[in-house]
Amino acid sequence: MKKKIFVTRKIPEAGIEKLKKIFDVEISRFDRNLTKDEIIEMTAGAEGMASMASDTIDRHLIDRLPSVRIIANYAVGFDNIDIEYAGERGIVVTNTPGVLTPATADIAMSLILCIARRIVEGDRLMRRGEFKGFYPTFFLGVELENKVLGIYGMGRIGKAVAKKAVNFGLRIIYHDIVPCEGGSTGYSAQYVSFDELLEKSDFLSIHAPLTEETYHRFTQREFKKMKKEAFLINTARGPLVKEDDLVLALKEGWIAGTGLDVYEFEPKVHPGLISLDNVVLLPHIGSATIEVRERMSIMVADNLIAFFKGEPPPNRVN
Repeated sequence: MKKKIFVTRKIPEAGIEKLKKIFDVEISRFDRNLTKDEIIEMTAGAEGMASMASDTIDRHLIDRLPSVRIIANYAVGFDNIDIEYAGERGIVVTNTPGVLTPATADIAMSLILCIARRIVEGDRLMRRGEFKGFYPTFFLGVELENKVLGIYGMGRIGKAVAKKAVNFGLRIIYHDIVPCEGGSTGYSAQYVSFDELLEKSDFLSIHAPLTEETYHRFTQREFKKMKKEAFLINTARGPLVKEDDLVLALKEGWIAGTGLDVYEFEPKVHPGLISLDNVVLLPHIGSATIEVRERMSIMVADNLIAFFKGEPPPNRVN
């Protein structure tokens, strides 16, 4: 009898087809996030599970998935899963790293460009029929040339953003737990302290994982240290930024604007952000290209297949 794999939400067919050749694959019949009770019901008898980043797989849920031996997360991040407890229960957890790096870096650069040149704000103005023609002081933004891009978290995506940014004339500074190996990233990038990152950045782009240390890393204290002309970009995880404080910072003019693809209480968006013009909001589309999402589905399948063949899963995280 084939082993059962449960997929908590439909993923691209490329991965599903690989799985169906080996396993009995059950996919959620709902096109939405499942409740914990629904996950428990549908995972009954499954030895493998493909989860989404929006599935909160905590100790309580893990305890009620007695047959599951591996959770293949359809995401690069895995903060939605209690990794330590899963390990204690003997459950392997995998993710899909690397594959979404260029696409997420593209979104970060898009947000930088949009917020600097007021692209979305300009689009809204045009649709309202308010464009009356050119004049010298109309709709001024800021250029990128010779501005400082600060990167918080110089991992795969942070490095990819830096590589793209230098082509726009941005100067790169960054902060991470440790400087990049050899002190260089292959282009000019200066390692600075966290406070220096705040004080010197014209654009500050967040690319760190969500951990106990990075939760609410950006609050009133940090915003008050930033330049009044600075912009905050977040394509990492929403809870790195305390949104109440971000809204206050924007309203008080502590910073100039923000571009976000992720949110503290996702999918809810702080109402204070929605009402502000100096804010660009995207619906968590960092990895949302046809090519990336298909490759992610294949990686999920490869992780599950390797595990049940008795081989080390390519992307084990615990």
